Amino acid sequence: MKIVIIGGGFAGINLAKELVNHPQIQVTLVDKNNYNFFPPLIYQVATAFLEPSSISYPFRKFFAGKKNLQFRLGELLSVVPAENKIILNNGELTYDHLVFATGAETSYFGMENVMKNAIPMKTLNDAIEMRNALLKNLEKAAITKDIRKRRKLLTIVVAGGGPTGVEVSGMFAEMRKNILLKEYPELETSASNVYLVDGGDALLSPMSKASQEDTLEALTKLGVVVKLHTRVTDYVDDTVHFANGETIKTKNLIWAAGVSAKIFEGIPTESYGRGKRMATDQYNKVNGLDNIYAIGDTAILAGDKNFPDGHPQVAQVAIQQGLNLAKNFKAMTQNKPLKAFVYNDKGSMAIIGKNKAVVDLPSPKWHFKGFFAWVIWLFIHLISLITYRNRLNTFWNWMVAYFARDQSLRMIIRPDKKQELN
Repeated sequence: MKIVIIGGGFAGINLAKELVNHPQIQVTLVDKNNYNFFPPLIYQVATAFLEPSSISYPFRKFFAGKKNLQFRLGELLSVVPAENKIILNNGELTYDHLVFATGAETSYFGMENVMKNAIPMKTLNDAIEMRNALLKNLEKAAITKDIRKRRKLLTIVVAGGGPTGVEVSGMFAEMRKNILLKEYPELETSASNVYLVDGGDALLSPMSKASQEDTLEALTKLGVVVKLHTRVTDYVDDTVHFANGETIKTKNLIWAAGVSAKIFEGIPTESYGRGKRMATDQYNKVNGLDNIYAIGDTAILAGDKNFPDGHPQVAQVAIQQGLNLAKNFKAMTQNKPLKAFVYNDKGSMAIIGKNKAVVDLPSPKWHFKGFFAWVIWLFIHLISLITYRNRLNTFWNWMVAYFARDQSLRMIIRPDKKQELN
């Protein structure tokens, strides 16, 4: 059985791992990057508290010695379902079963200026670009004599009150308190603000009311200015515009406000559901297609009675769907019945700052906050990293940051040596 997996995120890598060394299955994983990375921690790369290598690992290194797993670096251009074939930017592949595990991409809700000028927070490349942009703006602020320009360079607006927005705004607030004046004494008398804006009526909307209230209180104590019922409508001339008429002048708009799945040539229009996600049956098979599947953020599955509107686009859904589909592929080789996917909600969590986090567990309905929740968050994220090497590197960096309240990773590294600071 030849299985081709498009995408090596949570869903794709767990599907491939579960099929390792199966004698009747040959797996080819295709990804436009040659590495797997851990999205929940990219904000720590962006704020220079972790190295990129701490949360990423090469696919070929991971696949080495696994005889039935192969990796192909490439970008999907189109699918030809009638011929069981995909077209990549560097060739073609045939398959018996094709699996889309392509995740989601940043959504700007049709706002062109936001797309052009805001800093996204979705990929490892985004994190490195964000780190460079923020560090360059700090260097500019340190030498400018124009107070208004300096304020724009130092002001940070984070759009999106989900876990990423909460985590990155909390990190910025702690950096301002513990690092900024120590390393940039030129900015001692300068005003700076961190804003967290969201169009809803609460932060962390999928979580419990207790978590929402605790998060708002903790961020406010850190000095973050939280603005709810505040939806971004434009970002032009270094000014963020909101639906209520308010504006904030800043050079730093961090976009963590929404995601959207992708549309692929060759997949019929009627096979897509809400949010461009591929509509699937309870076995993750794409509607209208015989041997094409979708898992993770790119899929919206019908049949799970607990989630009639589709599952949340979170890591646990992707991991569990990848593992369940792997078991079904194994069952196919033995002519055994398939198992419908049912999501096991293990809870949700978000970190706010040092010794500050919130955790909700669904059964029983428990809520934790503060240091204990922070330890749970650290532990879960640490064991979720793909290799022992990643776990050790990340643990070491966290320990250094915890006791020193600092890291020594704030370096502007550009791919083009001739690029000017502009």
